[in-house]
Amino acid sequence: MGYSEVYQSWQNDPEGYWMQLAEAIDWDQKPSRALFETGEHLYEWFSDGRLNGCWNAVDRHVAAGRGDQVAIIHDSPITGTQSRITYAELQTRVARLAGALRARGVEKGDRVIIYMPMVPEALEAMLACARLGAVHSVVFGGFAAHELAVRIDDAKPRAILAASCGIEPGRIVAYKPLVDGAIEQAAHKPEFTVFLQRDQAPCELEDGYDLDWHAFQEGAEPADCVPVEGNHPAYILYTSGTTGAPKGVVRPTAGHLVALHWSMKNIYNVDPGEVFWAASDVGWVVGHSYICYAPLVHGNTTIVFEGKPVGTPDAGTFWRVIAEHDVKSFFTAPTAFRAVKREDPKGEFLKKYDLSGLRAIYLAGERADPDTIEWTQNLTGKPVYDHWWQTETGWTIAGNPVGIEPLPVKIGSPTVPMPGYDIHILDEAGREVADGELGAIAIKLPLPPGTLPTLWNAEDRFRKSYLSHFPGYYETGDAGMKDADGYVWIMARTDDVINVAGHRLSTGGMEEVLAGHPDVAECAVIGVADELKGQLPMGFVCLTKGVNRPHDEITAECVKRVRDQIGPVAAFKLCAVVDRLPKTRSGKILRRTMIQIADGAEVKVPATIDDPAIIDEIRESLKELGYPKG
Repeated sequence: MGYSEVYQSWQNDPEGYWMQLAEAIDWDQKPSRALFETGEHLYEWFSDGRLNGCWNAVDRHVAAGRGDQVAIIHDSPITGTQSRITYAELQTRVARLAGALRARGVEKGDRVIIYMPMVPEALEAMLACARLGAVHSVVFGGFAAHELAVRIDDAKPRAILAASCGIEPGRIVAYKPLVDGAIEQAAHKPEFTVFLQRDQAPCELEDGYDLDWHAFQEGAEPADCVPVEGNHPAYILYTSGTTGAPKGVVRPTAGHLVALHWSMKNIYNVDPGEVFWAASDVGWVVGHSYICYAPLVHGNTTIVFEGKPVGTPDAGTFWRVIAEHDVKSFFTAPTAFRAVKREDPKGEFLKKYDLSGLRAIYLAGERADPDTIEWTQNLTGKPVYDHWWQTETGWTIAGNPVGIEPLPVKIGSPTVPMPGYDIHILDEAGREVADGELGAIAIKLPLPPGTLPTLWNAEDRFRKSYLSHFPGYYETGDAGMKDADGYVWIMARTDDVINVAGHRLSTGGMEEVLAGHPDVAECAVIGVADELKGQLPMGFVCLTKGVNRPHDEITAECVKRVRDQIGPVAAFKLCAVVDRLPKTRSGKILRRTMIQIADGAEVKVPATIDDPAIIDEIRESLKELGYPKG
């Protein structure tokens, strides 16, 4: 069957479609049906089935005689080390860690916070929780103490599993003081902490409360897998909320496993036994879905990479990892390639490596601008597939179903909806807009398996955030359109659609134009308040390494490009050259923070910012443009 037939088969019989896909994973007790309605516009999948996430990710491959296959490759250019763990070794390690946790009282339903860098032990911690039916919540290693405290108070974990440090280019981040500070600030006190001591910066352990990772597990009785209900939370993952309080996205066990298993072949086109690499972090949703769970459930080899696209040691590190480990399918964020392109625009580093085994590159996490896609395609000779999804959904909303049928790529579009996602483009009143018109992207309920059924202890907030604006739909918070072929185009966050003298314009469209300038490596466009027109667009551009032309020449060319390609209606006149853009650690540009500075509003710098010093640089650039006004 081609894509259209597969999508149609889901539409014709959603219940039968998902029940059939559920056959691909192992159940202790099969569900009686797929979909359960639990309240008005609230749904769950496979609720009365029983299964275990760790069994499906680890034990079943050992039971099938594939224990000698490598499950995890740890590649750490930052420490100069590599290691490999087979499925059989992973089973032993995870069962022992789970047994040690159980001996300290951790049981099904208890929460455990994991605060670790990119080491295999982070995945072992996640899987050990899944083995017991405990609910893990991974918090990005090195996150500020206050942010960790907020998550401790929301999740109320029984324990924290951490490492002594994380390692960044040129610096070591000690985690112990951050964990101690968070526990001190939090009203809820975990019963114990466990620290993986790293040679680069071991930490002092407090007797009785802080436990050493290896000593903690010594003599522990390995734990068996505990079957849980299909709707049992596998994990809570906090995503930044607009109010400043993080939202705890809940991921149910069964739907998550069914959807992720399907995605590995149908979207990423890999077979069991092949190497899959998602260059992300376990602190983000990509790390949960595509470093840990999906590759392992599908029987692939996954790569845990501790490094950066540039600087560890150079802009060739991605190509080295792909060539050295024979990666078949590679997934990263567009910002990573923009960093590589800026350092090595002609791809000199790529020439050293053989990428013949690589089939395709997948991009997600933010809009993939056409210029970055074209550069990557031309350089590597590989297909580059943009795809779109969210922390909340856990897997692809719209993508190219390469494993079913590779569809023609339209650069700038993540292609088409995946089965389970009925995408609509709505105006403010909730009416469908015509093809090619910009609107709010909403998904008709129910969402498919694997997506969030609610927020942790916050059903009212869940309804308000996602369900109330368009009744019967999940509001994505993204704006875009569909074309006549059914392709979806994601143009901006709904907040980033600006209104210039009554014209609704996408900042993403302007960024595309700026990114096409030969000297621009990266850019962002924001909307700033204007008395006359309501809002005006303002552009920030970072230049490619080695460009030495006067900045005013480049900004004048940028202004002319937008005027020529989008038209005078855009009223694009404000543009500045900056060294770098403020971003989160996952690479998302902090446009809202930039808008707050430009508008003279109170600035709330998110805890996820990569480098707070960039904010002062942006202030200086804005001053030169005459902002904030007055």
